[in-house]
Amino acid sequence: MKERLNSFEIVAPDGQPVRWALNWLHRAKLADRVYGPELMLRLCERAAKEDVSIYLYGGASDEILRDLKTNLLQKYPNLVIAGAESPPFRHLTAEEDDAVVKRINESGAGIVFIGLGCPKQDHFAFEHRDRLQSVQACVGAAFDFHAGRTSMAPAWMQRRGLEWFYRLCREPRRLWRRYLVTNTLFLKKLLSQWMLGVRKEPAVAASPIPDAASP
Repeated sequence: MKERLNSFEIVAPDGQPVRWALNWLHRAKLADRVYGPELMLRLCERAAKEDVSIYLYGGASDEILRDLKTNLLQKYPNLVIAGAESPPFRHLTAEEDDAVVKRINESGAGIVFIGLGCPKQDHFAFEHRDRLQSVQACVGAAFDFHAGRTSMAPAWMQRRGLEWFYRLCREPRRLWRRYLVTNTLFLKKLLSQWMLGVRKEPAVAASPIPDAASP
């Protein structure tokens, strides 16, 4: 997974804790995160102005895609949606995968928004990087948010890095394991990298913000 992500053109900090970690460990001076749902809207707005068509690949059902398309076109009337499809919840056969590539390429879309969830969407983007003629953008839960199926956390919770807690409260049975495991691993690796940085650069060990450490 790390090797695949490192091959992408852009890997952006979607979560506030990731932004904070980059600022703390690497002095990145990031003023804000790159929130997937907001990124999708900004790209759609620009695509509508520049006459660049888009393709929607993902979503849990055709109904979600229908509502997503309706809401996007209400917001951006000039947006051209060249195609949309919700893939089955299983691995595609080689023939099915070839058909997906053909549909997307023949649509002429300039941007493909992938809403399959992590890490499935990231694997899809990597495996199709040389086969699709469009720019791929992995946007996570943006499909559900903009389709009106899932509510976003209040702005104050987003600013404070509590979006995960909001979503956990909304869907505890589905998300408790994800956040229990991933949040714990994130904190463990964050502290490990900070300690590694201190040991590698003893000259600045007393600094409250050590220089960047190798991942």
